[in-house]
Amino acid sequence: MSKQIDSVFDGAGAKPGLEIWCVEKQLRLVPVPKSLHGKFYSGNSYVVLSTVLPRSGPPQHDIHYWLGKDANEVESTLASDKALELDSALGSCTVQYREVQGQETEKFLSYFKPCVIPIEGVFSSDSGQLNGESYKISLLTCKGEHVVSVREVPFSRSSLNHNDVFILDTASKIFLFSGCNSSTQERAKALEVVQYIKENKHGGTCEVATVEDGKLVGDPEVGEFWSFFGGYAPIPRDSPCVEKQSDSPFSQLFWITAQAKLCPCEGSSLNKEMLETNKCYMLDCGAEIFVWMGRNTSITERKKSISVTEDLLRNQGRSMATHLTFLTEGLETSIFRSHFNNWPQVVEPKLYEEGRGKVAAIFKQQGYDVKELPDEEDCQPYINCRGKLKVWRINGDQLTLIPDPEQTKLFSGDCYIVQYTYPGNGRDEYLFYAWLGRDSVPDDRADAISHMNAIADSSKRDPVLVQVIQDKEPLLFFSIFQTVIIFKGGLSKRYKNLIAEKGILDETYDEQKTALFRVQGISPENMQAIQVDQVSNSLNSSYCYILQTGTSIFTWIGNLSSTVDHALLDRMLELINPTWQPISVREGSEPDIFWNALGGKTEYPRQKELKQHVEDPHLFTLTCVDGDFKVKEIYNFAQDDLTTEDVLILDCHEEIHVWIGSHSNIKSKQQAILLGMKFLQADPLVEGLSSETPIYVITEGREPLFFTRFFEWDSSKANMHGNSFERRLAILKGKKQNLEVHTSKSWKASSKETTPDSLRSKSVSSNGRNSTSPVSSASVTHFNSPTNYQISTPAPTARKLFPGSPFHDSAGSPKAEAESPSQAAVLAQVDGNDASENSVIYPYERLKVNSSDPVTDIDVTKREVYLCDDEFREKFGMRRKAFYELPKWRQNKLKISLHLF
Repeated sequence: MSKQIDSVFDGAGAKPGLEIWCVEKQLRLVPVPKSLHGKFYSGNSYVVLSTVLPRSGPPQHDIHYWLGKDANEVESTLASDKALELDSALGSCTVQYREVQGQETEKFLSYFKPCVIPIEGVFSSDSGQLNGESYKISLLTCKGEHVVSVREVPFSRSSLNHNDVFILDTASKIFLFSGCNSSTQERAKALEVVQYIKENKHGGTCEVATVEDGKLVGDPEVGEFWSFFGGYAPIPRDSPCVEKQSDSPFSQLFWITAQAKLCPCEGSSLNKEMLETNKCYMLDCGAEIFVWMGRNTSITERKKSISVTEDLLRNQGRSMATHLTFLTEGLETSIFRSHFNNWPQVVEPKLYEEGRGKVAAIFKQQGYDVKELPDEEDCQPYINCRGKLKVWRINGDQLTLIPDPEQTKLFSGDCYIVQYTYPGNGRDEYLFYAWLGRDSVPDDRADAISHMNAIADSSKRDPVLVQVIQDKEPLLFFSIFQTVIIFKGGLSKRYKNLIAEKGILDETYDEQKTALFRVQGISPENMQAIQVDQVSNSLNSSYCYILQTGTSIFTWIGNLSSTVDHALLDRMLELINPTWQPISVREGSEPDIFWNALGGKTEYPRQKELKQHVEDPHLFTLTCVDGDFKVKEIYNFAQDDLTTEDVLILDCHEEIHVWIGSHSNIKSKQQAILLGMKFLQADPLVEGLSSETPIYVITEGREPLFFTRFFEWDSSKANMHGNSFERRLAILKGKKQNLEVHTSKSWKASSKETTPDSLRSKSVSSNGRNSTSPVSSASVTHFNSPTNYQISTPAPTARKLFPGSPFHDSAGSPKAEAESPSQAAVLAQVDGNDASENSVIYPYERLKVNSSDPVTDIDVTKREVYLCDDEFREKFGMRRKAFYELPKWRQNKLKISLHLF
């Protein structure tokens, strides 16, 4: 197969980012330099490779072959074949897309923000551009609210309409004409295109004018605009552009035979079992066509399948807007899967868990005291956990305030409202949870949401609201409580009435009854005891348990539990009842009295519980008009995609964040929670989202750090006034600095709930825990933020690799370990600066893990800091500062690809 693969693809996909190749007239593929990425010539065809390093799992590759409108059929066919070759070179683990000039997919356009404006002519690798290219007046139309499709139209008055946004680019001035039916978001995005043209074609010096559809010639700039069209004349009135979509989209599956024939697959509905691994299929969905290629098909069969599909489009005269997507078995996109009934959810284990264990073993061989490698980023609450806690229980039509010592004790038959106040940037921030017990009454759940909204509204501070259902609690919820004990049963009136009416046994916890608790958590600042059914199949070898029989107390230690779990077990015993004298039992050595208390011995889970595959977050726009609920994904999202007129959902898989723009038509946070619930039901990625996934509601201008960490966040953008068009126009005209900062009413007004940083709520101190926030015990790494808040780490000579709880050995102190001056100088580079003159420098070939002449006595977790500046930039493709601004998981992925980890 390697003989069939072009040598130009050698090393492709090894680093994250874009790689582009152009088909030249000599029918050869040449790489396009990065300086020319985004500049496509209409006379050529291109192959574009996008490589992403996700938070976990292998690299993800997408291949797009772009066909210019003036490219000939031979070049277009070659681009298609080369895309398939590249897929083969990458192990047949890519998704391929056909892109036609002017009809590109939103995913493709998202790589080249703000826009792609094709250039007339032909690319030449010798000059990198078209010789003799001259400037001319052009009229462009812009479509799209988050990614912009830019298309040149004839320079004529008849090209203008009321539905779209147009850009008239002249030698001295750029005009933006907004059709009266165009949206504010489209106008704002078109301004980004104007800025791009101004900077790239005019050197940033030309003037910019905006023209409103229907505005008469009284304004000089309006008159100047119409003068290019021979004077003002009204545009014929047309109806607003409405996308027509059938209620039941057409889809038909065809088997592609070895003779390149299409055979319809019989069946009233589609299911995965119809796809055989040694065949190729075409799924025709009208506006989009998919080619599915089984794992056991050859490159020749795949080329035939792609060719027959492209021939079908030409022969049937299909619209050029029809998108083609080519998939290999096992890499089906969510849109493809959505056309099949009950596509099975295959939960892949976290494959690198085994690798992490091996890495830990390697560290141990080199003298480091490592039990396991922590997944640091997943264990950060991202807010100050030294705030004040207030908890109310829903009790019929009333709210019962829980006394401080009882705040950490919840009952599964009840619902609670939690108010958490913590110090932010110069002001108190508020976080409200509605915690809904697993066995709670529906009326209590509804009242919990309603009361939470009422209390939050009365605070006048636009707090974050969260709906949480028992057993689906996010890490942040447990972090602010630090210790939680969840009992069976309930105390509310409605719960008591319900079990009385149904004659159900009241299981509400009582010290005289038999009770079994599962102990879990990650540290003494984040631990829980959950009461489970007192039967033996509630046990799990990965956990520790407390069994209370009324006369005896047992602690059960699972064979797969860790030393951290054992420490949490001891601490939890003290918190539940300090007078207990437990009998410690290890799994496999239980006495008969233990099994008798659980109703006899039965089978229970004995395999180690692995963390599920952690997906990268996805951003979606929501629209809900007359009950019609629609979602649309925004690819390669950024902060600028949070447009103030929209409601968006950030899907983090284990939780979702509903973001409400200040100019959106959603005025109630309770309404936002309902939209979040609809999103969970829709499950647009077909990922098996639980309807009980936690829902956060966040308002524009009050975004907390645990939300902004997913973006490269610029707080000045978040504090701008006006709609998205006005904001973009202010930036374009250099008036951004004059805008006021949004303060969300008077946050300076003193609150009765204000708590100094040095204090913690009484519920915490009553448990005998210190007030240190989990945030302060480990470095905080932002997912994709330009600012890293890092606390200094111990010197590399210290053989305790991860000091402090929960990943640190409490017996050792970083200050007690020796540190050599040279290594201290090396570690100084971790702050993100380039290497200092005093740093120890080694060549890359000696620093690699697989080096034949490895360097000794270095910090093996930070090999990159020993590189000189030039070699660092050459290998990583960026400066040190940019590298250390990346999330820790992304840093590690890059280091692994370079054999430095």
